[in-house]
Amino acid sequence: MSSAGGDDGTGCDATPKTEWPELVGRTIKEATKKIKAERPELNVEAVPVGAIVPQDYDPKRVRLWVDTVAKVPRIG
Repeated sequence: MSSAGGDDGTGCDATPKTEWPELVGRTIKEATKKIKAERPELNVEAVPVGAIVPQDYDPKRVRLWVDTVAKVPRIG
């Protein structure tokens, strides 16, 4: 379930935005910046797809699920 809040997520609705489908395909940096701009009270954490994470519900947490390697892994 999503609450858009308004066209840009900062509208006059009483319900704050809870999902950001427009961020799919963006960088972690871009996504974090957008979420923090709209909901500064939230903690944003990047998590590799497939990682085991606690299943507790935290109303102040947003997880960014990451599934690609951005740079060549190398020793050093």
